Amino acid sequence: MSDSRESEGRKMYEFVLQVSNKMGVHARPAAMIVRIASRFSGEIWVTKEDERVNAKSIMGLMMLAAARGTNLKFECEQEIANNFESEMSELFTSKFQDE
Repeated sequence: MSDSRESEGRKMYEFVLQVSNKMGVHARPAAMIVRIASRFSGEIWVTKEDERVNAKSIMGLMMLAAARGTNLKFECEQEIANNFESEMSELFTSKFQDE
């Protein structure tokens, strides 16, 4: 699912990815997400149910306790959306290279 909306005058883009590796988003996958997110400018957010954290924060991502099967919604600025979604989708498809 992908969508775009406006937040604080900026066009925001949303997409959802499902965690499919056995161990979920533990320290290593969180670091991999942060490494990708940090290469992009602007704010990037990750939401699990009603918890929203900065995608550039390892501790924030680990606090989501995203287990296998969890849907994570990513929000980023429209300008980076295509590249960011592509890289994040590839990471999730690879199951964080855990398996």
